[in-house]
Amino acid sequence: MSEDHHHPSPTSEPERRARVLEELLIERGLVDPSFVDAIVDAYGRDIGPMNGAAVVARAWVDPEYKDRLLDDGTSAIAELGFGGPEGDYMVVVENSAAVHNVVVCTLCSCYPWPVLGLPPTWYKSAPYRSRMVREPRRLLAEMGCPLDDDVEIRVWDSSADARYLVLPERPKGTESLAEGELAGLVTRDAMIGVQRL
Repeated sequence: MSEDHHHPSPTSEPERRARVLEELLIERGLVDPSFVDAIVDAYGRDIGPMNGAAVVARAWVDPEYKDRLLDDGTSAIAELGFGGPEGDYMVVVENSAAVHNVVVCTLCSCYPWPVLGLPPTWYKSAPYRSRMVREPRRLLAEMGCPLDDDVEIRVWDSSADARYLVLPERPKGTESLAEGELAGLVTRDAMIGVQRL
């Protein structure tokens, strides 16, 4: 799913202030622009969705790991070297043919950075946060994830105390793929629950 599936929202006051602060720090020579770029790049490449994809792929190929992941997400994720701030307490919920899980943060934008990187703009938007609770089936369909009426939808509300990661169903026909190849199939949106693989 791309950012253009959502109505752009005006820049919030905190976003505007952060942008102005960044510009001032760079203008005064206190921060090198390449440092800011490196941080954004790290969250996009090293601390981003590929970490969560590695967790999902391991669960798909290792049933014992999957059991540990669903029982204690934080510890199982730490086994692969991921964790820390914004991922101190992780809960993993599993999608199946009968149950579809989706994650939202109704109060702000709590998000598991160690396994998903930076949150997409739409995740932080008020329409996503309110509509996913009120009308999840309709919003998921609008986001390109239509679900049959007999599929139960469970909406998980992230908070400062608990962050959620969706374990998507393993795609059919992938039995011969190696763990690394499977990780390449996993998307950020599937781990939030707004996409099926």
